[in-house]
Amino acid sequence: MRAWLYLAGAIVSEVAASLSLKGALDAPAWYLLVVAGYLTSFVFLAKVLSTGFPLGVAYGIWGATGVAATAVLAAILFGEALTPVMMAGMVLIIGGVLCVELGSQQATKARAARETAAGPRGAAR
Repeated sequence: MRAWLYLAGAIVSEVAASLSLKGALDAPAWYLLVVAGYLTSFVFLAKVLSTGFPLGVAYGIWGATGVAATAVLAAILFGEALTPVMMAGMVLIIGGVLCVELGSQQATKARAARETAAGPRGAAR
């Protein structure tokens, strides 16, 4: 559960930093939030990985959710385009991440089954 909270923190801070880039175009002081947001995001992402969460899964969820949230919020906040083709692309990205997550779960179960079948390491035979 802790890993998921860290991952949520990484996503929120990365999206805030990305959206702040738009504001920084008109008011350079926003660059402080950009830098702080990205630094915070990477700290949270490191914490996710320190819990044993697989890198590919964490990065995929972080990236896909960040892309989707940034696009939707940019449309709401800045009036940027959000077309059906863009939304379909986001669905495909999220679907790809789900495939990575499911594959990771299968690999973890298979590894656990192999380790169980091999028995304790170093045991006399």
